[in-house]
Amino acid sequence: MNNQDVGTLSGGVIGGLIGSQFGGGPAAKLAATAGGAIAGAYIGGQIGKTMDKVDRMEMQRALETAPTGKAVTWSNPDTGNRYTVQPTRTYYREHLPCREYYTKAIIDGRPQTLRGSACRQPDGTWHVVN
Repeated sequence: MNNQDVGTLSGGVIGGLIGSQFGGGPAAKLAATAGGAIAGAYIGGQIGKTMDKVDRMEMQRALETAPTGKAVTWSNPDTGNRYTVQPTRTYYREHLPCREYYTKAIIDGRPQTLRGSACRQPDGTWHVVN
């Protein structure tokens, strides 16, 4: 699974959850959920697609070292893209530390945001779980 796949998956899940909060009857709620999932998948895919090795290392560093609520910001000198990652909650899943986070990216001058969760693997790397 590459960066774009991870971003698309996590964005789609989050967008679907947000979309499910809107709409009146079952058909309207289904349409809102689908619309939210599509929009979230697109945004998440765009963020994931733009991250290179430097960005992935910075993302890992933010998840590993930033206190909950403390934002970590960096600019990629090769792409000009800027990212801010803020862990919002730490929890454990199957005895592994996991963190919910909020990402704000400026990609080609356009702001994009995404919420996600990642868990530290036994080898020390962090993998998106939603």
